[in-house]
Amino acid sequence: MSVPAPPRAGRGDLPVRHPERRLVMLARWPAPGRCKRRLAAELGDPRAARVQARLTDHGLAASRQACGAVAAELLLATSGIGAAAARRWGLSLGADRVVPQGTGSLGLRLQRQVVRARREGVRHLLLIGSDLPELAAADLLHAFHALAHGAPLVLGPALDGGYWLIGLGWPGPAGCPPFDASVGAPRLFAGAVGPIPWGSDAVLRQTLAAADREAMAATLLAVRSDLDRPADLERWR
Repeated sequence: MSVPAPPRAGRGDLPVRHPERRLVMLARWPAPGRCKRRLAAELGDPRAARVQARLTDHGLAASRQACGAVAAELLLATSGIGAAAARRWGLSLGADRVVPQGTGSLGLRLQRQVVRARREGVRHLLLIGSDLPELAAADLLHAFHALAHGAPLVLGPALDGGYWLIGLGWPGPAGCPPFDASVGAPRLFAGAVGPIPWGSDAVLRQTLAAADREAMAATLLAVRSDLDRPADLERWR
């Protein structure tokens, strides 16, 4: 599978929708030299890019199916590609909207999407990455179902100690971001007593500790694996 060039045409201008349910996938443009460093170090840049492109396609296909079932908006948050090309790429893959991830740590980039969602009236929000070979639409529907039944927080534990999905639900009126710098809560992406060590095996544990301090009961989904290293490819054959 070859890495696609930035698409020259999308699906045209689509109306911006702001439903109460949203799924955000964070994805990096799958070009050689812009992919996961640990994967590229062993596979080489071209092959790592092909793997990343396939993973992104798989994740978006499952996301489209789930979003269609619950009338949720599918938003692609991109990095490693210019705004115009990103929009063409995302729309060609079936996303409803395309936005930049922005800079900073994973926690900051996730937090940025949460703030955006609340400002736009979203009540049920799911956030996933693009490196999930085991992802199925049923996993995402399970998460949406939990939020619809009042869960404030949904987490999909990953085998490496992180999480493959985080979902947030708000029962009250929207319009105000949940992160108020004056009070620093909730600290799901900043840590309860210190920075969350993104990329380590302590991410889920420390996120749960932060949720506990914020009195947010977490609903846990099935354990899934993401794909960071060549050895992880064995699960995907």
